[in-house]
Amino acid sequence: EVQLQASGGGLVQTGGSLRLSCTASGFTFDDYAIGWFRQAPGKEREGISAISNKDGSTFYSDSVKGRFTITSDNAKSTVYLQMNAMKPEDTAVYYCNAVDPSRTYDYWGPGTLVTVSS
Repeated sequence: EVQLQASGGGLVQTGGSLRLSCTASGFTFDDYAIGWFRQAPGKEREGISAISNKDGSTFYSDSVKGRFTITSDNAKSTVYLQMNAMKPEDTAVYYCNAVDPSRTYDYWGPGTLVTVSS
């Protein structure tokens, strides 16, 4: 059974930090790209960061570049999103996603809520 579990959300003040974790099981973690998406109330889901477990390449959206860092621990089948210098506009439900290289398999886990107070 494929499982993706995002955790680490919570309440943080503007300028603060949080670290999200996405722990995976049920598929070959090393072959997949893992992405972080977020959805704020009334807005569309936004892809903000991703990492390829095959070659380590990373992606950041302009909205988080320079503030967020994505890393992967293949031994633990876990991807982390370190979020620094947080802003109220970072408030959203954060989801992790796993996609295989051919994009045949696309897995989502339940989200974790992040709230940044002003």
